[in-house]
Amino acid sequence: MDPKSKVERAISDLKSGKMVLVHDSDSRENETDLILAAQFANKESIKTMRKDGGGLIVLMISSEIAEKFDLRYLAEIYQDISDRYPTLGRLVPLDLPYDTKSSFSISINHRETFTGISDIDRSLTARRFAELAKDGDVDDFVREFRSPGHVPICIARKGLLREREGHTELAVTLLKLSDLVPVALGCEMIGEDGRSLSRDLAERYAREKNLIFLEGYEIEEVAEKWLEC
Repeated sequence: MDPKSKVERAISDLKSGKMVLVHDSDSRENETDLILAAQFANKESIKTMRKDGGGLIVLMISSEIAEKFDLRYLAEIYQDISDRYPTLGRLVPLDLPYDTKSSFSISINHRETFTGISDIDRSLTARRFAELAKDGDVDDFVREFRSPGHVPICIARKGLLREREGHTELAVTLLKLSDLVPVALGCEMIGEDGRSLSRDLAERYAREKNLIFLEGYEIEEVAEKWLEC
């Protein structure tokens, strides 16, 4: 299947609430993430990510939504308060082995959750965040969420794949291509050996579950034609 056909299949699946698998590249993290449009998150999808993925379950959001809710990169927050809290300033990740900048922002729980970690709690946090990203404002956001929480947020770079080729940018690009709210739920896939799941095993999983498996360059190739990335 050519890249355009694969991306079109991924768009169809995302719109129907299915997951897709995205591998960034051999030269970057060399990891595969399970990706879902967060507006469709439910306890079953969190369970699948937890059991079949095994990595950190995060929200991946567009820069526009981050601006709407006044969210910033965590590294920037650490730098801003480093005079008062020097240790936090020294923890800023300037030595990432796979990229130049981290996409992580704050972590959140919905205020109606208990601890925030259960499948039900995390699905509520993810789904409601996506709903507010579409129709809410910053006052709605702070009224419904607390921080810190059990769902970390990652913010895509404003220029998307022109600035960074991480899973955050790949997932947000896919959702923009799909005309869905650009809030993805993602989870890295971990193998039985404790390392990131190999691409071959991730592709096998996709075949067994009838899910589409995409390479980062395939998304980028199609997005260059469809989006002003």
